[in-house]
Amino acid sequence: VAVTAPAEIKWVRNSAGTSEQAVMFGDPAKPGPYSIRIKWLPGNMSRPHFHSTDRFFVVISGTWWVGSGKTFDPDSTVPVKPGSFVIHYANQPHYDGAKGEEAVIQVWGTGPMTTESVEQPR
Repeated sequence: VAVTAPAEIKWVRNSAGTSEQAVMFGDPAKPGPYSIRIKWLPGNMSRPHFHSTDRFFVVISGTWWVGSGKTFDPDSTVPVKPGSFVIHYANQPHYDGAKGEEAVIQVWGTGPMTTESVEQPR
């Protein structure tokens, strides 16, 4: 059995300063299962992108906002509350993040997983 207490989670801020990520298990870039947590900082959302594999999410805290399509439209996003389960299917464009409050989500899937931007002008 391996237990990681909340105080032991090692959060790393992304280069854009929009979110923090913690690898809980495995490595999304390598073959095999992985689990990560993403902490979306208030007022930050990803731009349209897709992943090479299916990814599965549970919202731990806050409200996570999700939208789909190649054109970024934050007004069309749907609020996802704690305890909710979401699937981002492989190769389907989407965008997501936090609006007025921090949102923490747990993500898992099978690697290797890659991310590709697909944004088109609005």
